[in-house]
This record gives sequence, structure tokens and C-alpha cells, in this order.
Amino acid sequence: MDRVRIAETLDFSRIVYGMWRLGDDADTSPAHVQAKIEACLEQGITTMDQADIYGGYMAEEIMGNALRAAPQLKDKIEIVTKCDIVVNAGRHAGAAVKHYNTSRAHIEASVDASLRLMGVDKIDLLLIHRPDPLMDPDETGPALDDLVAAGKVRAVGVSNFRPWDWKLLQSRMTTPLATNQIELSLLAHESFVNGDVAFLHEARKPIMAWSPLAGGSLLAGAAPRVTEKLREIAGVDGVDPSSVAVAWLLAHPAGILPVMGTNNLGRIAALSEALKVEMGRERWFSLYEAALGHEVA
Repeated sequence: MDRVRIAETLDFSRIVYGMWRLGDDADTSPAHVQAKIEACLEQGITTMDQADIYGGYMAEEIMGNALRAAPQLKDKIEIVTKCDIVVNAGRHAGAAVKHYNTSRAHIEASVDASLRLMGVDKIDLLLIHRPDPLMDPDETGPALDDLVAAGKVRAVGVSNFRPWDWKLLQSRMTTPLATNQIELSLLAHESFVNGDVAFLHEARKPIMAWSPLAGGSLLAGAAPRVTEKLREIAGVDGVDPSSVAVAWLLAHPAGILPVMGTNNLGRIAALSEALKVEMGRERWFSLYEAALGHEVA
């Protein structure tokens, strides 16, 4: 499994395991979660993607229970987590309205809770989960810098930011933003042409892609032409169609890191199959054309 440099002293596996559905599994026992992590490690997938809000603010604790039961795993993985979304659930029960909070107090409290719930001493990468219209960059930027200086997080980045959001936050920071985690898939491909990917590629910042299978819609009939093409290529290469969809992202020269989320151990064990798919330019464009619904101009 290739490694990608995220920050000066931090590398991630090219494919990331996403834990947003961890709390949806019928089995959230430490042993079962440990089995998922070990299935990833067997393929060289070492990076685990979390967020405080996942599972109604419960997914970090579910992961933490597994790490407490198998502490040897802590030194084998990198942990990503996110903060700033507040909903009426878990420790934020009673919130009158869903909102974003990028205040220093909220970010610091969220990081402390994440460290405690996951039972770790340091978060490898902290992301601001969503752009906050009320963000005060003179408060948020220094707060992130201070978390790095304090050793609570190794690197910081953002998620779902547009280039102007990134520039605003970075202008008030001394720590370089490491990455932007954005939605990218054959059904969410606008970022390839709207400037989002180009901005990060120009800055040589790795891109993390959430929902690379469009939440399962790619193979569930939401885009029949895309599904048909994925199955056609998968049949030739002897892989699952989902592996072809991931290979389509991996082939981009920006060096995209797909964040793959599934609770099925068999599917977890096959995540690296995408690395076996040959994705030449003509294949790439045949899938892109199917996604567009017409040939390129």
C-alpha cells in the first residue's frame, strides 16, 4: 500500500478506512471493531477516519473501547477526527438547532473529548468538519495552532471547504493546513472542474475523498449507465465494481485518498482490490462520460 505525506512527519495509507457507520453495526463490541481494524492493517490500510458527530457522538467511544481492549493497535494506526458540527444528540442533547461552532472553546472541548473517548494521547489529524459562516478566523486559526503546539494534534486540516474558505483560515495560521476532505465520486465529480481539486493540486495538498461510492448509490441503480460501465470493467479485471469506482479516483494525478466506509468484514478485506485495477486514460474517460451522461465537448 502506497503512503502519502500529509504533514512534515505524518504519512497516511493511500486508502483510508472511514468509521462514520461504526455505530450502525449490530455488533459494536471491542472484538468486532478490532477485527475491522486488523482487516485493514493486513492490507496496509493504517489510517482510520472518525468525527466527533459520527454515531450520534458515539463512534469515537466505540473505537476507543476496541483500542483499550487491544492497546497494541494504537501504534499501528493514524487517527483522523473532525469537529464543529453540533446537533441535538449525545453530549449536545438539547441543542435547539443544528449548527457549526468553530469557537476556540468548542474546538478545544471537542478535542479533549475525542482524546478521552478514543483513549489516545494525540490525534494525528484534526479537521474542521464544515465551513462555519460565523467563523472568526482570528480565533479559529490560533486555536488550531495552539493544539498543534500543545501536542494534542499532529496536523490540522479542513473538510468540505471551498478554496476561499481555506485561504481565509490559513491566512490566520502559522501551521500549514494539511488537507481538505471533500465529496468525490463518479456521482459527485464537480470538484474536478469547479476549481476545488485544482486549488489543492496546485498547492500540492493531498485530497481526502469522502463517499467515494456515493453512499452505495453507484451500484444501486441511481446512475444505470455508470453502474453498467463499472460492471463491464470489473468483469474484465475480475474485481468488484466498487473497486473500479475507487480506482477511478486513485488514478487522478492529484493523489486522492478515498475514505472507504463499510461494516462488512468481507468488504473491508477487499478494499485494496482497487489497487489492482488498470485505469488508463480511455477507461477513465469512459467512466467520466457515463457519469456526465454525454461525451466531453
